[in-house]
Amino acid sequence: MNLVTLHDAGVVYDGYEALQHVDLEIGDRDFLGVIGPNGGGKTTLVKAILGTVPYTGRIELTPELFRGKERLIGYMPQISDFDRKFPISVLEVVLSGLQGRRGFLARYTKTDRHRAQELLDMTGIGAAARNPIGEVSGGQMQRALLCRAVISEPRLLILDEPANFVDNKFENELYRTLRELNDRMAIMMISHDIGTITSVVKEIVCVNRRVHRHRSNVLTEEQLRNYDCPIQLVSHGHIPHTVLEHHPGDCCCDHD
Repeated sequence: MNLVTLHDAGVVYDGYEALQHVDLEIGDRDFLGVIGPNGGGKTTLVKAILGTVPYTGRIELTPELFRGKERLIGYMPQISDFDRKFPISVLEVVLSGLQGRRGFLARYTKTDRHRAQELLDMTGIGAAARNPIGEVSGGQMQRALLCRAVISEPRLLILDEPANFVDNKFENELYRTLRELNDRMAIMMISHDIGTITSVVKEIVCVNRRVHRHRSNVLTEEQLRNYDCPIQLVSHGHIPHTVLEHHPGDCCCDHD
């Protein structure tokens, strides 16, 4: 069953075509790793699916992605997209993931708060629950945003660079948690760290204005070139690295 279907979708910013002729299906229990150059349209693709940017073509969400008026899509944005000066606590950030269910002005229940605290405890930052978000580290904020994305028990979880600002220990825990979550939800994860995520995701989606889906989590440099995805894979012993190459199609704008 497909949860999301894009047909000939496109996004234009001020005359610049950030995405063009995108055909993509996201199925139940998919685990997609989204890669591509800076400015290639990875985050724009996510925003189109979320409906936060205007697009052309067609993007269809299956009825299974809705519970009444609530849309069952969890989203973890890049930490730079979140206003750290906003006067709320870490716990309140997590609870805000329930606004689609409770409404913007609704009071959260004792059960809601218990679940939010439970998630924070699971990610190792339970002690920071009452701290203002401006006073916690980037890694702690990333964990809070992950809790916020999953508290509503979504059918589709979308993550934009979830491993930024976290240490290696939590990164390993994060990927283990995502594998477990994938048993009950589809996951779409943007990352530059291809060497790591290829051991986690099931399939790769290359985005460079156009979108190419690779039905495997193993990619060669030749395949990347064929997909017009200018990423060079480099390996040193057992530790993989990823280098993004410059190419004429790269955009210097902030439309990724």
